[in-house]
Amino acid sequence: MTTPIISVHDLVKDYDQFRAVKGISFEVQEGEVFGLLGPNGAGKSTTLEIIETLRPKTGGSVVVAGYDLDRDPDRIKEVIGVQLQASGYYPGLNLVQLVELFAGLYNQRVHAMELLKMVNLEEKARAKFKDLSGGQKQRFSVATTLINKPRIIFLDEPTTGLDPQARRNLWELIRNINTAGTTIILTTHYMDEAEYLCNRIAIIDSGAIVALDTPDRLIDNLVATGFERPREVKKANLEDVFIHLTGKHLREG
Repeated sequence: MTTPIISVHDLVKDYDQFRAVKGISFEVQEGEVFGLLGPNGAGKSTTLEIIETLRPKTGGSVVVAGYDLDRDPDRIKEVIGVQLQASGYYPGLNLVQLVELFAGLYNQRVHAMELLKMVNLEEKARAKFKDLSGGQKQRFSVATTLINKPRIIFLDEPTTGLDPQARRNLWELIRNINTAGTTIILTTHYMDEAEYLCNRIAIIDSGAIVALDTPDRLIDNLVATGFERPREVKKANLEDVFIHLTGKHLREG
């Protein structure tokens, strides 16, 4: 049996008298797209931030790529990429300059134009981050996670606020990155996104994992209980109509 690339055991996080993460345990296999799903305040972002070494834990153990969080946090930082929020970018620099800046911080040699081409932003190379559309900003944010050539990248709600075209194009980018061999951990509120992208999903509620399996098995298990949707499921939905009429591929999103 292969050794998981991430192993979380009995993870606990307390804030004063409030226990935000209540003994969570799960493993992620190398090459997976693994999803953490849950309502706001469920503990999924806190769990990610602990694994990313950004937030201290109260109890439990975390091992990432063979490195123990307590003993080797700096080694963990070397093998992961973390999606930055918009506030993490210097407003006066263009995309090439931002890539070169982050490459310098990581002590990596990166061909900026090749990286931007990978995320379909080569035509925006001289644009500033603040001048990009929402979808372009998210694609650039994902690109920055790849600068240090990580084995694992973390994406926290990567498509929130994007229009359907931009969402679908970011999905394809995430799939391409995963196909190239990178393990991906993501959080999302979009169930269709999780179903499309994730090999396995952990559903978190009130700081605890309430289900963990593949999307198909989670759905099959629900159907086996006798569950039926209150209305007939159509062969397409309104988002499919939107994509079909406005163009499947990204234009400016």
